[in-house]
Parts: sequence; structure tokens; C-alpha cells
Amino acid sequence: MRSMLKEGNKAPAFSLPSTDKGGAGKVSLKDLAGQAVVLFFYPKDMTSGCTTEALDFTAASRKLKNRGAVVLGVSKDSLERHDKFIAKNNLNFALLSDEDGKVIEKYGAWGEKNNYGKKYMGIIRTTVIIDPAGKVAKVFPKVRVKGHVDAVLAALDEVRKS
Repeated sequence: MRSMLKEGNKAPAFSLPSTDKGGAGKVSLKDLAGQAVVLFFYPKDMTSGCTTEALDFTAASRKLKNRGAVVLGVSKDSLERHDKFIAKNNLNFALLSDEDGKVIEKYGAWGEKNNYGKKYMGIIRTTVIIDPAGKVAKVFPKVRVKGHVDAVLAALDEVRKS
């Protein structure tokens, strides 16, 4: 069941194992207070669309940092698999592991997918921007990878104005 986040509402709290700090730590939303957070949910490490999206965020890292944003990728993959994905692609942001999918569901990124006529439940590529006050500033449901990072940058500019 896909819940829809509402822009302007408080972002759902989370605390997930992170590749940051050598995988020893967790990243919690409360620890990121005062910063804009770009939380992107993606189906699977090492797949073409997910790799392209991660590389696009990596390439835009200076522009994202200049807007005061922290980028975090979230999938159900293990930290070990995340570490391999980061190493293979030289990613420069942390990946969070949500193996039980609870945070993915809270953020409305879990739902029915359709691939060549086969329906199944899975992660729907979704990006959520959380403003420095912890409110949902922008939701990008059903993301198309091409041009997505530019749309995120534009949305971050709007967050800074408000």
C-alpha cells in the first residue's frame, strides 16, 4: 500500500544502518536537523538505472553541497552490497540499508510495479527533499532518472527561498 507523503508535513523519523563511518553507524533524520536532506529511494544496487541515478548525484555533489543538501540513497540492499556499489562507482555519499522496508513504506516508495505485464511489489524510485526544519519540502514519485538531478537542484533552490 503506497502512502503519499504530503509536502509541508513533518518528515517521518528514521534511523538506518549507513555505509558512512565504515558501516558502524546509523543515520537518523534527527541528526541531520538544520540541513536539507535529499533522500532517494531506489530498487537495487548494481542495476543500470540505479547506477545512473547514483552517478548523477555524485556528479552533482558540489552543486548539492552548495545548496546545503545532504544526499542519502536508500534501498533494501545490505551494507555489504552498498559498500561494493560505492567502491565500484566511486559514489561520494552514504547509502542506507532498509532491509525490512519500513522506512521505504513510510516514505511511500513501496508499491505495485509492472514489468513486461508481470505485477509485483517493489521499491518505486522516489526522491524526497526534507527541509532544514524536518518538513517534507518536495516529493518526486515515480522518478525518471534522466534529468532528475536537475529537477532536485531546482527544488532545493525553492527550499532555500522559503
